[in-house]
Amino acid sequence: MTAQVTEKVQCSHSEEGQLLRVELHSPKGNVIDLDVIHALSAIWKDAKKNPRLKALMLCGAGEHFSFGASVPEHRADQVGQMLPLFHQCVRALCELNIPSFAILHGSCLGGGLELAAGCTYLYATPGAKLAQPEIKLGVFAPLGSILLPWRIGGRALDLLVSGRTLAALEAKELGLLSVIEPEPEVACLAFIRKHILPLSASSLRFAERVARRSLARALNEDLPAIEKLYLEELMATPDASEGIEAFLAKRPPRYQGEGG
Repeated sequence: MTAQVTEKVQCSHSEEGQLLRVELHSPKGNVIDLDVIHALSAIWKDAKKNPRLKALMLCGAGEHFSFGASVPEHRADQVGQMLPLFHQCVRALCELNIPSFAILHGSCLGGGLELAAGCTYLYATPGAKLAQPEIKLGVFAPLGSILLPWRIGGRALDLLVSGRTLAALEAKELGLLSVIEPEPEVACLAFIRKHILPLSASSLRFAERVARRSLARALNEDLPAIEKLYLEELMATPDASEGIEAFLAKRPPRYQGEGG
């Protein structure tokens, strides 16, 4: 087994180099900040060049998968840098066209759920909690607005406009989770060994590429317009900045209700 370690992201190869395990490694919340985004993007770039790779497993260290993208980096003076880079990172994961498995436990929120939703399979513990809560901070989830409808259709609208939290069982019933297991990584590895590793690495990439065609089209055509709307129109409203600042100050927001 070979391993690559950075401060906030760790990765290692196993199964004779056919499986890449990537771990968000900044507990308690494994927040996805610019350092994490750059590290993940570099890992995806290397993975794309590896013709032997047949599966990717994405995990989170500690008690939670991820609290999501860094809230301070959502401020108006920083989000213009962070958001496009995060979108590029998740797009690069989707465009690997390698079967990918997100292993969820504890909280999987916001950008953490967007990252997980880019994977082929989502495994979770029975106690996992999933949410796309950006609306509660006065903003919305650009990638979630593409990835969740791709995965669960019109039922995604509820999650995007309410920001409510799903228990693992409800997420499974909606089709958002593939498997619920007390030890999801063990179950995932067993699945990979039985159903993925015996297959052709090149054929797996073709299968993923074709199955993701509608998602690729949405990421290429719709995401740039959604990103522009977020940065140029949403962030020009007082309520977007108020929601972020209120969250950071741990106080109720005082929305003006203008714009939109």
